[in-house]
Amino acid sequence: MQAVEALLTTLRAAAEPTRLRLLALAARGAFCVTDFTEILGQSQPRLSRHLKLLCDAGLLARVREGANAWFTLPVGADGTLVHDLLARLPEDDPVLAADRRQAARVLAERARAASESFRRQGADWDEMRALDLPAAAVEQALLTLLPPGDIGRLLDIGTGTGRLLELLGPRADEGLGVDASKAMLALARARLSRARLAHCAVRQADMYRLPLADAGFDVALLQMVLHYAEEPAGVLAEAARALRPGGTLIVVDLAAHDRADFAARLAHRWQGFSDATMRDLLAGAGFSPAPHSTIPGPLTVRLWSARLPLTAQQPAAVRITHPALSF
Repeated sequence: MQAVEALLTTLRAAAEPTRLRLLALAARGAFCVTDFTEILGQSQPRLSRHLKLLCDAGLLARVREGANAWFTLPVGADGTLVHDLLARLPEDDPVLAADRRQAARVLAERARAASESFRRQGADWDEMRALDLPAAAVEQALLTLLPPGDIGRLLDIGTGTGRLLELLGPRADEGLGVDASKAMLALARARLSRARLAHCAVRQADMYRLPLADAGFDVALLQMVLHYAEEPAGVLAEAARALRPGGTLIVVDLAAHDRADFAARLAHRWQGFSDATMRDLLAGAGFSPAPHSTIPGPLTVRLWSARLPLTAQQPAAVRITHPALSF
């Protein structure tokens, strides 16, 4: 009966929604308590209690590394039961899907902040320079894809350190940059203050759930953002929702490539995009294609521009049902 009692204890430990979510996340890699609080939006004391129960039941392994403790699934025979349990979870569950998206963002932010170029360059960091891509040529190509003169209201999704707001702010009536990283936003605010762009601001937000009214912006930008997205279609649907009819979207990203080492260095979810894939994604979000540009380099950079029709109904944004997400 001891074996039966041990099994029942283990099953009881897993039989709670938050603990199942923690196990599903641990299947994707090692996370610390701070990561879990950011992904699930719950308090650290609450999650620490859940993690202790899971570790005591043998469903999670706790690995100490300096001041942090990392939580992963046990390996070998010790992990058989938990893997069997996770295999029974529905892949399309909306809460688990939202957790996966948040986890992908946290992993990408961790990789970005840990990069040597970020630590060295601070507010001058951007991913194109981190990958030795021709940033100046890309910015010039971006300028040629935008209408001349005033560009109206500008939305920069995944603004990072605010470089595009600095570049385009003087031509915008109003500029807003959104990013999930507090560290990046602190650098962006300093950059905008230094450039005296008082009509431009930044805000912490999830690219899948922009805290914005519908149809308000004239131009939206996604520079080196989409390859981090677990679901690029959802990001583009949100961009479409934020634009007015006739508004312009410009996606700056890597063309499809086979350099897995580049993708691994900064935790990219996608190894770039082919023209056909991007065309389908944009059409699915209600956009019509417009001129595009190609910038050669160690990895080819593509700039895809697209417009919303003036009269056609925009598709409904991809909504995420997740009690932990709020702004």
